[in-house]
Amino acid sequence: MTGAQLFAASAPHVAAVTQFAPQSERDWWWLIIVKTIVVFAFLVLTTLLMIWAERRVVARMQQRIGPNRVGPQGLLQSLFDGIKLALKEDIIPSAAEKAVFILAPIISAIPAFMAFAVIPFGPTVSIAGRHTNLQLTDLPIAVLFILAMSSMGIYGIVLAGWSSGSTYPLLGGVRSAAQMVSYEVAMGLSFVGVFLYTGTLSTSGIVGAQTHKWTVLVALPSFLIYAIAMVGETNRAPFDLPEGETELVGGFHTEYSSLKFALFFLAEYINMVTVSALMTTLFLGGWRAPVPISLWASANTGWWPLLWFVIKIAIVLFVFIWLRGTLPRFRYDQFMKFGWKVLIPANLVWILIEAAMKAFDRTALFIWGGAILVLVIIALFMVDAAQARKATLLAIDAEEEAEKPFDPFAGGFPIPPLPGQQLLARRPVPVGAAAGPPPSTHGVSGSLPPGTFAGGSDYISSDDSDDESTNGGSSD
Repeated sequence: MTGAQLFAASAPHVAAVTQFAPQSERDWWWLIIVKTIVVFAFLVLTTLLMIWAERRVVARMQQRIGPNRVGPQGLLQSLFDGIKLALKEDIIPSAAEKAVFILAPIISAIPAFMAFAVIPFGPTVSIAGRHTNLQLTDLPIAVLFILAMSSMGIYGIVLAGWSSGSTYPLLGGVRSAAQMVSYEVAMGLSFVGVFLYTGTLSTSGIVGAQTHKWTVLVALPSFLIYAIAMVGETNRAPFDLPEGETELVGGFHTEYSSLKFALFFLAEYINMVTVSALMTTLFLGGWRAPVPISLWASANTGWWPLLWFVIKIAIVLFVFIWLRGTLPRFRYDQFMKFGWKVLIPANLVWILIEAAMKAFDRTALFIWGGAILVLVIIALFMVDAAQARKATLLAIDAEEEAEKPFDPFAGGFPIPPLPGQQLLARRPVPVGAAAGPPPSTHGVSGSLPPGTFAGGSDYISSDDSDDESTNGGSSD
């Protein structure tokens, strides 16, 4: 059996789509240049509109107005902010590694643009009498190319933190490296469910496999895991720990200003657009129209699919804004625990279930597999809650132990008490009163009971004894 026959047997719906797809001609050189410029302009324009929309939507959520002065409804505010950044002074710290400090934002920005090269915007259209795909280029391993580009972006952030010659940027860079590597594992594993269903790693082939049914309907756990992982991968709230203002000032880009800071800002928002476009391509049918509109015969032909694609991206980007205005920032240990102990194990279980679904009855195993996966996630949460409860009980026990009276001579040598500990102290004896025998060591006959001293003294805190001695003790 040949490779094509194996592919058709494993994924007949994909084979049917690719078999009758029109063979696109090789693009002219000027057409490739036009596509490149259009993709670049789309990403920059989307970034400007995304910044404006984020400020307006979050202002609305917080009962504010937001930018409304520059341009109609404040639409030009982001553009003028970019011009202002370009006109600011470019400062390089004296302790910085100058060459790496300059290259770091470039290393972050370039892979963000390159990852969008394999995203299909629409089907085959005619431009100047030439049939071409609405896609800059297509690769048999396009999804892996996107993962490789996102991995390259990590280097820019890590190098920016290291080359700044400062503590806070270095901590932000280390945090970002750990975070992006951890959640990239979960993101990559969520793609496996799509590959098993579609039988291809090509983005255009994955869109073609969703002609009758979107992947989100048959691989819902993969979709949910990817939706969480993409927020952590882009360092966005509530997973924006590398830029924690209360802990790290500004994170890895604390020492950056002017256009270098603008490149980091641009890379972050372009990465948001890229992961949103990738979610649309892998799970939401790509450029194909949703069910009510797809009943129209011309919905998935011509230039109309470009509109559906942009609308889907806009909806996913709105979720990013919604999360930022709604959820507080995670604690770092909780965030890493969630990635390694919940997302990755759940992903591995789902991959096994979906592989079994490919070999046996798909519908029945999908129901049982989904139920098993839900039970696994609930069990993971219960184990985590039990560990947290045990840690809380241990902390309470330690607190109670610290509040018990402290005998500085219990070990034979005087030891000062720690803050909050109760100190065995002697209350001052009034002048003329008969002083009792001094307290002797424990275990010797004739010693007073523990906690009892001459004059009816009791366990008192070191703070109380200090107060009484300061106030003069007893009256003369």
